[in-house]
Amino acid sequence: VGIKDATGGIERGTDLLLRVPADFAVYSGDDATSLALMLLGGKGVISVTANVAPQLMHEMCVHALNGNIAAAKAANAKLFALHQKLFVEANPIPVKWVLQQMGLIATGIRLPLVNLSSQYHEVLRSAMKQADIAA
Repeated sequence: VGIKDATGGIERGTDLLLRVPADFAVYSGDDATSLALMLLGGKGVISVTANVAPQLMHEMCVHALNGNIAAAKAANAKLFALHQKLFVEANPIPVKWVLQQMGLIATGIRLPLVNLSSQYHEVLRSAMKQADIAA
């Protein structure tokens, strides 16, 4: 039994961790604060970033949950631009664009979604490069 905290701030997740019994799992629903929540006792993350960088997100989580803080921080540093930039437009539009750039899905998107605005292409390419995922 558990709960996902997707408030985007660490305060509520911290409060939850202080209030719940030890066998009640608290998961982050916000990639940008997921490392901090896990280091405070959270059990993991329900992640958007993992859709485009699953291995690196997995490594960050494993390191965080095993107390290997330096390695978790290093992985998170590579991922952090993705954590932020995957939300430049409504989810899942940026995710689908990145997956298309990686060659994992075909070009095109169905309504009610629209294509990613071209002004964000380089922003996302830069985040992909920082995370070492193919562009």
